Amino acid sequence: MADKQQTVVLLKPDALQRDLLGQIVTRFERKGLKIVAMKLIRLSEEMLEEHYSHLSDKPFFASLKQFMMQTPVVGMVFEGYDAIAEVRKIVGSTNPREADAGTIRADFSMTVPSNLIHASDAPETAADEIKRFFTEEEIFDYEKITDRYIFGEGV
Repeated sequence: MADKQQTVVLLKPDALQRDLLGQIVTRFERKGLKIVAMKLIRLSEEMLEEHYSHLSDKPFFASLKQFMMQTPVVGMVFEGYDAIAEVRKIVGSTNPREADAGTIRADFSMTVPSNLIHASDAPETAADEIKRFFTEEEIFDYEKITDRYIFGEGV
């Protein structure tokens, strides 16, 4: 069986403003991913400069930071088998107009700046982002009774 992983998902200000939190979280739950952490986070400029350091030389960087600080974001850690890849499948392409039908971005957004959601893209990135946005005490380890129905008896 695949490896169990943890991954970060951030619901951006546009997801909160459009009241899409429940619809988005439901998609991850239906897949069988387990929420092990969830909270509202007010992102600071320093946090965003670290998180988006790979975009710091882009002309839209200042407006991206401003957008991400408009409202709190919803930060979550999901856990499951191949969680990083599975979450990214559910989220869809960064450009919503190129995202596969049925993904969050294809179904709910039209442009890259307002693409609703961030998802970790690799195990190393997920580990860094978990440390950036959550303390160890905020991440829970618990057994979910539905796991045996989703993954089989050997879980």
